[in-house]
Amino acid sequence: MSNVESLVGEWLPLPDVAELLDVPITKIHGLLDERALVALRVGERNIRSVPAAFLQDGHVLESLKGTVAVLGDAGYTDEELIVWLFTADESLGGRPVDALREGRKTEIRRRAQQLAW
Repeated sequence: MSNVESLVGEWLPLPDVAELLDVPITKIHGLLDERALVALRVGERNIRSVPAAFLQDGHVLESLKGTVAVLGDAGYTDEELIVWLFTADESLGGRPVDALREGRKTEIRRRAQQLAW
């Protein structure tokens, strides 16, 4: 298991994401293309999967797309941005992904923008 796989913990294969969001798999591919969602190839079967924490209450985490855009602009790869989102930060009191889930997107985006400098 790679570092990013164990760091995230729970991963959902794309068909499971489609089922949870009650949309066709093509919609999930669209969300990935739009960068509203990020997936990596993980597990023994090396299938594209999404961190479960990117979903909340039957929807994609609302603040994810803008945060992914900021981290992408800072030059982060998909794997690097997932590692950043799931790595605990003492000054934040937890992981950036948890802060996003709590609605603290402004603070997280500000931190993400600082990474670009």
